Amino acid sequence: MPYITGQFDVTITPENLSDTAAQSGLGRMSLNKRYHGALDASAQGEMLSVRASVPGSAGYVALERVEGALDGRHGSFYLQHSGSMTRGAPSLSVTVVPDTGTGQLLGLTGSLAIRIEEGRHYYDFTYDIAEPQ
Repeated sequence: MPYITGQFDVTITPENLSDTAAQSGLGRMSLNKRYHGALDASAQGEMLSVRASVPGSAGYVALERVEGALDGRHGSFYLQHSGSMTRGAPSLSVTVVPDTGTGQLLGLTGSLAIRIEEGRHYYDFTYDIAEPQ
């Protein structure tokens, strides 16, 4: 499976919750990203989060649509995030939503890891593109 790594920029903007969720304690944010390197793409998405009463514990889910080029192949796909923090210990899963690849990314599968080092965001993306059936 191919493996790529690179940097990305992200802007997270707080958004209003629906009337139904307004009293739930959830937070809602919009995501605007720009991936650099072998993944040369932009992405937009939504994130829901909650902080626990115990310091360092929280959770979030997000979906983002990524559009651009992956190792020179053009198209789009969706990433699904599920993250939690247990008293400061992080756990994160970011995977390609099955069958969301378009264009030359049709058949894309994979998982993406996020690293934050000295305030900069990095991705490590392991993926495969199955031949159309």
